[in-house]
Amino acid sequence: MRRSLALRSLRNRLAFLFFAITAAAIAALYLYLAPQLQSRLRAEKLRSLQATAVNGIAPIRTAVAVTFEPDKQLKRTVARVSDRANARVTLLRVPRSGGEPQLDPTDPAADSATANPLFFPTATDAARTARTASGSESSAEGPVAEVAIPLRVKGELGYVAVFSTPMADVERNVAVIRKQILIAGAIALVIAVLAGWFSARAISQRVKRLEKAAEQVAAGDFSTPIPVDSDDELGQLAVAFNDMQAQLAQFDRARKQFIATASHELRTPLFSLGGFVELLEDEELDEETRRRFLAQVRQQVERLRKLSVDLLDLSRLESGSLELRPEPVDLSELARSVSSEFEPVLAQHDSRLEVRLASRPVEALCDPVRVAQIMRILIDNALTHTTPGTDVIVSATRDDGFARLAVADHGSGIERASLSRIFEPFYTSDDAQGSGLGLAIASELAERMNGRLGVESRPGRTVFTLELAEGLGQGPRLRGESSPEARSRAWKATP
Repeated sequence: MRRSLALRSLRNRLAFLFFAITAAAIAALYLYLAPQLQSRLRAEKLRSLQATAVNGIAPIRTAVAVTFEPDKQLKRTVARVSDRANARVTLLRVPRSGGEPQLDPTDPAADSATANPLFFPTATDAARTARTASGSESSAEGPVAEVAIPLRVKGELGYVAVFSTPMADVERNVAVIRKQILIAGAIALVIAVLAGWFSARAISQRVKRLEKAAEQVAAGDFSTPIPVDSDDELGQLAVAFNDMQAQLAQFDRARKQFIATASHELRTPLFSLGGFVELLEDEELDEETRRRFLAQVRQQVERLRKLSVDLLDLSRLESGSLELRPEPVDLSELARSVSSEFEPVLAQHDSRLEVRLASRPVEALCDPVRVAQIMRILIDNALTHTTPGTDVIVSATRDDGFARLAVADHGSGIERASLSRIFEPFYTSDDAQGSGLGLAIASELAERMNGRLGVESRPGRTVFTLELAEGLGQGPRLRGESSPEARSRAWKATP
């Protein structure tokens, strides 16, 4: 169990990874590079010996050119060539009957041959092919490089001169290199493990900070951002986490604000309903007062119904479960139909609603039910937030491949500080009525239909404009994306 926990540790796993990579690199050097170096050094030693043999064979070739029988002069010549070449020179006689070359008993190397016997396989190859042969053979003192040169006497193959030199220096050099690789590898392993462990420790501490911050966020504490101490991936993750934390804090504030607003909006009509119910239970209540109380009850019930519908629509929009059914719709006819629904409210508000439509049908690809809902929200918003007697203008126009519905009023306008936030869910200004859900729902519905809902306001004039694509193939426009020219045209279209 303890071993399993140790392997799960990021610090230990990274340290082990550093160790494994370094060990693999050392093993590759030891098992691949060292043998390759040894092979190259041996080949270089053999090439050097071959060049020495070719350059130094001339005196021996001259000495044996006239006789098959060795003499003292030949022995001295072989000794001089051996000293000059700094290599062992062995003269082997080839029997006239053919066969394996035989060591000449008068050869200067004959005495040492018994102490360090060599078989000279290269001499056999040179005698058989009558060509220079090179190679190596093993001895008690290690590998020996050999170059065998055939020598002719009176036109016949008489001797084979073998130049040989031990390759113990090559083996010693390779052994030193192997030892250095092991020593350097051991040091590198220690450094890699320590560097990996400390690096992993620093990374794990940063990850631990993220873990603690995530636990704080899970507990509902959004007040402590993570310090961003680098620009690497973890630093970018910390930035993203802080952004997420800020958004969650904003959502949490919005949720609390919504709960407070919804509680207030629900509490007021519920208390009012409770009071009216108690009053209606009075048997001595006259008929006119009873009718007035019943009208107030109906008003409060309608307020509760609207609030519950808004909450349901917002919940469905946020969860993505609201289904839209786009189809070609005549916005002029839709604007006229929705505007007619507000005649009783306009009469109570002592206001007039004017519908201005283009000469031709204004068609758009949208969900007619949801566009009608947006229109109701905008007209109701204009009547709710203006003083009685304020006129409202509804218009439908088309321009630049887009259809536009606009609702304008000549009220006091929207404060500049509130103008940029009126489409936020749950936002209400200080003197505003309602829960602040209507415009947020309208804006979200517009964007879901690849459109946008914009607003222009100044004292004495406020215009909400719904912009929708006339047909298929139009891309979505985000809030505030339309050009200044388009906004100016929409503004002028609703005087």
